[in-house]
Amino acid sequence: MDNVFLGIKFVITSRDNEFVTIDFKRLSAEKQDFTGYEAEIIYTDGNDNILEKHGYRATNFPLDELRLFFVNDTLMLPSEY
Repeated sequence: MDNVFLGIKFVITSRDNEFVTIDFKRLSAEKQDFTGYEAEIIYTDGNDNILEKHGYRATNFPLDELRLFFVNDTLMLPSEY
């Protein structure tokens, strides 16, 4: 989760965004072979405009995907938004 917070800090301070979606996705085996990454975290403005993207060569995160929302300096789960 530390990487999520670092990414949020970069996205918020480098751009004027009060709303950010954060999507963690474990890549398919085919995409892993192509990109060299096992997973990626994508930060968007909520309208599918990518603000930042980070690839990770290895992860032990237990889920295949997860979406979080960062609104007005608060990180929220989908059930909280």
